[in-house]
Amino acid sequence: MQVQPYQTNLNPVILDSLPDIPISDKGCPRRARLQIDLMLLAIEALALGSSERMLVKISELELQGIIPNRVVLWRLRSTNPLRRYSQRQPLTLKEAKALVVIIAMMSRELTVRIRQLLIDFEQMQRKQIPIEQHLQLYSYLERFQAHFRSRMNPRRAGVIAYNSPEKVNDLAIALLGKLLFCTGTAGMQRFWISLFDGEIA
Repeated sequence: MQVQPYQTNLNPVILDSLPDIPISDKGCPRRARLQIDLMLLAIEALALGSSERMLVKISELELQGIIPNRVVLWRLRSTNPLRRYSQRQPLTLKEAKALVVIIAMMSRELTVRIRQLLIDFEQMQRKQIPIEQHLQLYSYLERFQAHFRSRMNPRRAGVIAYNSPEKVNDLAIALLGKLLFCTGTAGMQRFWISLFDGEIA
């Protein structure tokens, strides 16, 4: 008897919750690729072990047919044009949907932490208290700084724009707001559509 090869689910139902967006043969636009990777970068900075948790989440969501292993995950994230080792291969609509689902689901798991960090940041800004006095917030910003500097190409104009720790911190805080946005009602769908604002007619 011939043994049939194992087949993963190539069309997970959860992807159907994100509408199809008309894109060119070159795949998802630059802005979408950039934003997706930065959101994943922020998740990595939020909690130690998040990189491994992403792989677990891929399995839980039955996305292995799209992202079978960490090498493919790295390749998809490296379609971000600001990466040191940026991949010129396109990011397909299905691949982008899978990454957005991962972002949304992991954000939901981290909702309490994200919301508290944003509340604390606003209070410290209002009272002019140095961020260094808040251990969790400072740790998040330090990890994000390290990830951003080590993985992004310093010669790219988009990276040169973040030429100070303060500007990278501003980016890290803005990404927290976007992650929290993903946790709200229809947040995943709204974030998905926002990635293509201005890119389609």
